[in-house]
Amino acid sequence: MEQAAASVFDIRFLFTFFTLGESCFNNLGITKAQYMDPHFDLLHFLGFNDEEVETANRFVCGAMTIEGAPHIQNEHLPVFDCANRCGKTGVRFIEPLGHIRMMAAVQPFLSGAISKTVNLPHESTVEDIRKCYWSAWEKGLKAIAIYRDGSKLSQPLSSSSSTARKSLKELSEEDVLEAAKKLMMLSTDTTFKRQLSSIVHRKRLPGKRGGFTQKAKVGGHTVFVRTGEYDDSTLGEIFIDMHKEGASFRSLLNCFAIAVSIGLQYGVPLEEYVEKFIYSRFEPSGPVDHPNIKTATSVIDYIFRLLALEYLQREDLVQVKPVAITNKDQSKEIKIKPAPESITLSYDVNPPTQEFIGKMMGDAPICSTCGHITIRSGSCFKCLNCGTSMGCS
Repeated sequence: MEQAAASVFDIRFLFTFFTLGESCFNNLGITKAQYMDPHFDLLHFLGFNDEEVETANRFVCGAMTIEGAPHIQNEHLPVFDCANRCGKTGVRFIEPLGHIRMMAAVQPFLSGAISKTVNLPHESTVEDIRKCYWSAWEKGLKAIAIYRDGSKLSQPLSSSSSTARKSLKELSEEDVLEAAKKLMMLSTDTTFKRQLSSIVHRKRLPGKRGGFTQKAKVGGHTVFVRTGEYDDSTLGEIFIDMHKEGASFRSLLNCFAIAVSIGLQYGVPLEEYVEKFIYSRFEPSGPVDHPNIKTATSVIDYIFRLLALEYLQREDLVQVKPVAITNKDQSKEIKIKPAPESITLSYDVNPPTQEFIGKMMGDAPICSTCGHITIRSGSCFKCLNCGTSMGCS
């Protein structure tokens, strides 16, 4: 506790499960359900009231403001003013227009805008914010950013733990678990991450689950991707099978799929996996036999492009965007309303030109340069996307 006291700004943070450990709470007769409750306060549980806790807090952690400190004269205080009130007892802060005047003083010497946020107190009104924008325009600022204290549920620049405690009471269990997951991803302290993992629950899949199986070829190698879904159709697990690639490679893929599946069930977003593993480059790679994905730099690259398409609707990661046509007659109508009468125009979703090009594709291979489907040009093939000729001039 003495070591932790050097870095906390509220004494309550010293009396938590993460600092004292499980055995301490067990000795006090406090159950795990009690001390893992985000609303639990050990000091209040032990009988201390708010006034006593605040007195101890000021002695151990300080007032978080220089106002009222000995040997500091009032005329010296402006030197120490901050963007917001400091601590619970501080009243001074730089007025919002002070930020704007400082930016206006240096704007004539800069070709671009200034990255500086104008901070406003919590009680600021709409009119106060309007004045800030108006003043910034009058003084010729190229840009302005405004933040009102307390306008978000949580914020890094906050010294009021009592406010935070009130906000926690409004949080659901899902919100707390989500915050714990983010802390686990950001923290580099292994002990802290292990303690946090005790409150992050694994969301297991139902016994009978939906999903899909996709067969494709990557660089001539057949790969099966199978998925398992929760009841809300979100992804919960994946299976990868390349049964002709040898025991070692197949086992590595199986272990990789298990690791990804466990991560998904513990709340790791699929977006994180996609951004991390697309463009992974190793063999087998090359042309892909899939309706939308025509080339991949590796099997892993193909798998996460596939998952991004199916579960994240990431059409930017595929070479051929999916097209859904629901009209039976393959045609639609649009209406243009000029004055004074309406004109109805019809257009064909599949015009004759597109049908002709589709017939020319036939067994055409993908372009070796950009990955698009080529069309037949005489006895050879040509890419209409980048102009590459496959063997003929």
